[in-house]
Amino acid sequence: MNAAEQPKLTVRIARSMSEVDAAAWDACANPQALTLADIEGDAEAAAQKERHNPFISHAFLNVLETSGSATAKTGWTPLHVLVEDTDGKLLACAPCYAKTHSMGEYVFDYAWADAYERAGGRYYPKLQVCVPFTPVQGRRLLVAPGPQSADARAYLIGGLRALREKTGASSIHVTFPNKIDCEDLASAGMLSRTGKQFHFFNENYETFEDFLAALSSHKRKTIRRERRDALRNGIEIELVTGSAIGEQHWDAFYAFYMDTGSRKWGRPYLTRKYYSQVGQAMADRILLVMAKRNGRYVAGAINFIGDDALYGRNWGCLEEHPFLHFELCYYQAIDYAIQHKLARVEAGAQGEHKLARGYKPVTTYSAHDIADRNFSRAVENFLEEERREIARVIEVYGEHVPFKKDAAREAALEQDY
Repeated sequence: MNAAEQPKLTVRIARSMSEVDAAAWDACANPQALTLADIEGDAEAAAQKERHNPFISHAFLNVLETSGSATAKTGWTPLHVLVEDTDGKLLACAPCYAKTHSMGEYVFDYAWADAYERAGGRYYPKLQVCVPFTPVQGRRLLVAPGPQSADARAYLIGGLRALREKTGASSIHVTFPNKIDCEDLASAGMLSRTGKQFHFFNENYETFEDFLAALSSHKRKTIRRERRDALRNGIEIELVTGSAIGEQHWDAFYAFYMDTGSRKWGRPYLTRKYYSQVGQAMADRILLVMAKRNGRYVAGAINFIGDDALYGRNWGCLEEHPFLHFELCYYQAIDYAIQHKLARVEAGAQGEHKLARGYKPVTTYSAHDIADRNFSRAVENFLEEERREIARVIEVYGEHVPFKKDAAREAALEQDY
């Protein structure tokens, strides 16, 4: 069949994830997720497969809505864009929301909104293509493999722009896409933005001690001290996953989450119902790292497990203990990734303090499509400067990673210690 004979595709909008068949969505979102057979079979072929990302799965996105976390009431109106063939088969999709604010996104555009509205424009509503409350990079243009994938991708981008016009939105913001999606969106005329995060990379370490051996002696000594001091006050660590996670864990963790939100961030986004529902829907993809003292849970961190990465999400505590945050969120995550042969740990947004603990700077991406051409040009000028500054900062950070640089000098320092 030549291009002229290709069946016409259609675009429609789903106002909730419940309107979309879960298997059809996941065939677009995670079409080549690794199986055990892949891992045990051809390693080279397995390495080329798209790894499973739990956050773009139907289960995760659906729980955000059914739990009352990402809904019109909270300023996240679902308007998921779907591309289908003439038989109604889903070929591509994008998780999309009409937003009445800029909270819960982690790619900050408050200054853009303020500038546009001071100039007499209306910034909200805007369209946000993302996983709500989740600064994890991954695919955002979810296209199933097949002979019509290129057309489906083009229809998906066109559908987003048509939706922007129909809703009167000022702009489209595709946040934390992978580099390929960002490049495709830039080719379609969207503005590119970069940011930074800190990730741990597993260099085929067999044990946590192997990881420490790769660090400078000073950093190695510091981490050992921090891990020791984190447990000084009778703290015990529990790792809980799968069917072992119970409501008592979610009760405790939600208390931690709410305490962190009230003290530091001001507005917790996730409901208590979210934790129970996500635990029921994808318990095997969840790792809870819980700290207990005197028989009572006092702190915890939640992680999601991908095929090749551990994703740290939320943390909180009811008692302050020195270095406990580092132990639960960073060191336990590194240890778990090493033990389970995961390639990396993504510990969330921000946090230069991660650099000293074995996490390396990486570039993140977003794409932006602004209807007002004059405002778009102003934002484009800003982004050119920002990209240069982000690249410079990442280069500087790269010069200060805590890994060994000079073997002879390191050996001399070892003798000093």
